[in-house]
Order: sequence, then C-alpha cells, then structure tokens
Amino acid sequence: MSTILLLTKALQPSAEVLPALALLGHSVKILPAEGSALLEAPDSDLLLVDGRQDLAQVRDLCRLIRTTGTEIPVLLIVTEGGLAVVNHDWGMDDVVLHTCGPAELEARIKLALGRLAAERDASDPEAHVIRTGEVVVDEASYTAKVGGRTLDLTFKEFELLKYLAQHPGRVFSRQQLLQEVWGYDYFGGTRTVDVHVRRLRAKLGAENETLIGTVRNVGYRFVLPSSEKDGAARAGVPAPRSVDA
Repeated sequence: MSTILLLTKALQPSAEVLPALALLGHSVKILPAEGSALLEAPDSDLLLVDGRQDLAQVRDLCRLIRTTGTEIPVLLIVTEGGLAVVNHDWGMDDVVLHTCGPAELEARIKLALGRLAAERDASDPEAHVIRTGEVVVDEASYTAKVGGRTLDLTFKEFELLKYLAQHPGRVFSRQQLLQEVWGYDYFGGTRTVDVHVRRLRAKLGAENETLIGTVRNVGYRFVLPSSEKDGAARAGVPAPRSVDA
C-alpha cells in the first residue's frame, strides 16, 4: 500500500476525481492544487495532480513541483481532450485518464514507483537489500537469507517475507497481506496467507520461526529481534508487544 497525495481544486472526494482510485487500497491524502499547499504537504510516495480543468495552471504547478527538488513520481490526471495538450516539458512522469480502470491505474503507479526505485538502486548498491536482524532480503537477486543460510522460497513466500521484513513490528491483517502480496484482484481467500506463513516459518527453521508473529484476531507481523528491541527501548521508543497465538 502506497501513500498518495492528490492535488485538486475540485470540491469532491478522490473517488469523484479519479473513480478507480477508490477501488485500490492506497492511502490517499488530498490538498488544494496550489503551490502554497506544497509547503505543508505530508510525506508521500506519489503525487496525483488533477488536470481535468485549467491546464495552464496545472502545467505551472507540475513545473513548480519539480523545482522543489522532490523526486517522487508525479502523475497528471487528464480528460481525453487534455491528452492533446500535455507536453513532456510540464514535468510530470506520466498521464492517466480520469476514466481509467483500476488495473491500469495500479499498473501506472507501480511502474512510476519502480522507475524511482531503479534510479535509487543505481546510486546506492545496497538500496535493494533489506536487513532486519539476521534476515537479509535482496530484491535484485530474489534471494533471502537468515543467519547466512539461503532460504529456498517460492515467489510468493519471498514476496511475503520481503513485505513483512520491510515493516518490522507493524501488524497486517490477512486481507492487507492478500492485497499487497497477491494483488488487489486476487480472488482467493485469506486462508492462502495462513498457508504461506506456515510454510515460511518451516523454512525459517525452528530457531527463527518466531520471526513471523501472529497477532490474535488481527493478522501477522515481523517480530523485531531482541537486540533491535533493546535499541528501541534505549532510544525511548516502545517496542511492539508480542501477542502471538
């Protein structure tokens, strides 16, 4: 799930500006489509700019966004008529029709975020490596290790471990994991998550299976190693409470 900032002057909910957005599980925050709004803009993974009207003002806004030095992707929402006007020098990364379907919108969001991740990887060789305790997940080579031992994981097991390890301590419901790991259009039941967690724990081994914690009546989380919990406590940050079933 990504955090998306929608810049619009419309007095409408995001579902009216871009209906497909309401069918996806992203966290959406809305601000006025004005340069001053950027000063108080919360952190986000991607910007959506409502360009259905007043394209000249929207063009200037997109260019202004680029002058702020932000590197997050900017997607411009346009009507079919707007497609004939937009130009590459406006500063946006992509355009999307306001009538597009959820599958197309999700694909464009993923591609935009993927391009940014690739650029970051090119400048930082370690950017694609996730290290949480003794677990090391390498997104580039699709390999995962625990305590130096390479794990023989299926694609979905790898994706599940990677997603949990990216958010240590955070609890995810089974439905959230289905959406993030299997995709919003997956029609299988939440039992799929339980099966993959069980297999993943078995491959982690008896000494590491508790890294995937069960939060009763909620879902699963990646359990912070003791050393990291201690470090968080020394910094005054409370470590997540274990509520394993």
